[in-house]
Amino acid sequence: MTHQRSVILGELDPVGEAARLSDAQAAWLAKTGLVTVRALGAGNWQLLPCGKVGAVRAGDLDVQVKPKTGIAQLLFLLCYASDPGFRPEDVSGASRGDLWHVVGESLARLCERALAHGNLQGYTTVEETLALVRGRIRIGDQLARRPGLLLPLELRYDDYVPDIAENQIMRAALRRMAAVPGLPKPIRGRLTYLDGRLHEVTVLPARAPLPEWRPSRINARYVPALRLAEIVLRNQSAEPGQDEATATAFVVSMPKVFEDFVTVALTSALNQYPGETVAQYVSHLDVGKSIEIRPDVVHLSGGSPAAVFDAKYKLEDNASGYPNADVYQMLSYCTALGLAQGWLVYGQGTTNGPRQIMNTKVEIVYYPLDLTSSPPDLLSQIQDLASFAYSRNASAVEAGRTQAHSPA
Repeated sequence: MTHQRSVILGELDPVGEAARLSDAQAAWLAKTGLVTVRALGAGNWQLLPCGKVGAVRAGDLDVQVKPKTGIAQLLFLLCYASDPGFRPEDVSGASRGDLWHVVGESLARLCERALAHGNLQGYTTVEETLALVRGRIRIGDQLARRPGLLLPLELRYDDYVPDIAENQIMRAALRRMAAVPGLPKPIRGRLTYLDGRLHEVTVLPARAPLPEWRPSRINARYVPALRLAEIVLRNQSAEPGQDEATATAFVVSMPKVFEDFVTVALTSALNQYPGETVAQYVSHLDVGKSIEIRPDVVHLSGGSPAAVFDAKYKLEDNASGYPNADVYQMLSYCTALGLAQGWLVYGQGTTNGPRQIMNTKVEIVYYPLDLTSSPPDLLSQIQDLASFAYSRNASAVEAGRTQAHSPA
């Protein structure tokens, strides 16, 4: 039995760890983008986090970069960014073990729930050659392939079957997850059993684009499982490694995860207030419109910008000096949009509160989120941010009206 070598790093680890790797393992690790791989000589390599989190298994090597937020919290951020209706309890029970364990357990549990009342079925269009009439005859194909012959017939018909997009995505994720080397046997067994329940469903080829589907009343019980299945298929890769072993990687960019989560959650929270909320709002800094700006979230009132937000996933302390560039960027947003206040939403690491910019009326507010809190608490923090920003904007609008109607 091959001894598994583990390298476990924190996402903010500034030192990393040295490991003895083959050239093939080093090349595969570098290709995944999970860590920076630096040669030390004599088969030794330095592994350093590079802004991404996840896990890689290649042969006897297991490399993990753990998120500061925790793995279950990472899954929640990923799933909620895909679907604001994703429930916190869908991942709350998966808090123990490494990333492979948590993702495998979560996928198995959500798929079990989805299939508890049977496999979802739907109508799909089938083109087939038959001796009996079913559906419609494809006249063009019939004349091209069998001119002058009555049988067999080229037909097109709709069939009510389980081989639909939802089941294809679920089965592909179950198979990819079950193929992870070293996955606990109980979890692998559950994944394999669920795969067997979908035996009538087409197995999607590796790297094939995912079929399209839309949430509806009919597939509502499938949606949480499908959101996680899509995350598995988009972020987890597998390739043949040394000695015919499978090299598997699950890698995500935490800044991108955080930005997506804040954008979706804040947009959802602001939708309860009058006006319109736009993600990735496009405007320009200069009159000639050659310098484009794109804040993460802008709330509009009467068609005009009323509040602007930008998400920054940075967990360092204030001594690093990183907020300066963020403030410059937000100041440019406020200037271009004609706003007196802008909100910088951080993934911890800053002291909350406003910063008044000298010689201007612009105020930049730091709003750190506690990403280690429970999903309901985290969403509550977003709701509070939306409330603070809207209240401040409403006060500013009212002050402007009072000044406009005051006697000279």
